[in-house]
Amino acid sequence: MEFLRQNALRLLLVFAPIALALELFAPERHTTIFIAAALSIVPLAGFIGEATDELAERFGPGIGGFLNATFGNAAELIIGALALRQGLFDLVKASITGSIIGNLLLVFGAAALWGGLKMETQHFNRVAASTGATMLLLSAVGLVVPAVFHQLVLRTPGAPELRLDTEIAVVLFLTYLASLVFTLRTHRHLYGNEAGTEDEAPPSARGPVLRLLAATAAVAVMSELLVGAVNEAATTLGLTHLFVGVIVVALVGNAAEHYSAVVMAGRNQMDAAIAIAVGSSIQIALFVAPVLVFLSYLIAPRPMDLLFTTFEVVSVALSVQTIAFIAHDGETHWMEGVQLLAVYIILGLAFFFLPA
Repeated sequence: MEFLRQNALRLLLVFAPIALALELFAPERHTTIFIAAALSIVPLAGFIGEATDELAERFGPGIGGFLNATFGNAAELIIGALALRQGLFDLVKASITGSIIGNLLLVFGAAALWGGLKMETQHFNRVAASTGATMLLLSAVGLVVPAVFHQLVLRTPGAPELRLDTEIAVVLFLTYLASLVFTLRTHRHLYGNEAGTEDEAPPSARGPVLRLLAATAAVAVMSELLVGAVNEAATTLGLTHLFVGVIVVALVGNAAEHYSAVVMAGRNQMDAAIAIAVGSSIQIALFVAPVLVFLSYLIAPRPMDLLFTTFEVVSVALSVQTIAFIAHDGETHWMEGVQLLAVYIILGLAFFFLPA
């Protein structure tokens, strides 16, 4: 972890000044600003995750769960909020889709592959994995229903489309709160959330709090640069907003989680690896997406709907189904990791060639 921290700091010290200098003195260099800002957000997301984990250890699983919900996907939430303010709704929704499929296929696929190369077969808690898969199924329903509803009422004047999307967002958010109670209180033993020994003195919270606030503020600055340059950068690189959101922004916001899950799998801690992959997807679908819908009423030119493209809905559904098949037996090996990565690459290619 010390190796990761040192290299993350180097990455930040190189690319953050480049992004800031270009924004001040060469604002027309949109593509370079976009790339430098994106590479700066990667280590900052890692610092946020590290500080959150330390605070969870200090305050226990209950407050830790709240902190993870609030800051665990802070980069995605901040990028989404700034994109909402500029009316980039397609980018926001694409980043939600990309985070879900990226965590399920890329993160857990890489973790299963890396762990499987070290151990022939790895095991994890089937009950916890099944519960996570069920929550993911709910997230898929939350995407499918608005898409189907919008198509059915497309030519019906006065249909309550936006009201339905907002009410679905409320249901998703309340379900996420219920899931926190399930995982952190009533059934926390299934997720390894049992309280530690009372004899150990808890670590100080001052350092992690300061790092958390500083990293979050820095993410906000870098995200402002990234979102401001995304239109021109996408045009220059020949990419659609859909591809940028699904692949690029999702990878940037989840890079730290990718690394953590792979490291845990390499240590034969597959319960932790699948909890990172599935848990982060659940947070995106049931916490980040509804919060962005609520924020859109306050900061966006108009409220955001939950009308995802047909291919986004299909991709999320396929990802949920794939991880459910992989996780149902409570064990995994390297070939299952290859299969998950193959599905992710296939979907990524389709998003790349999909017309705007």
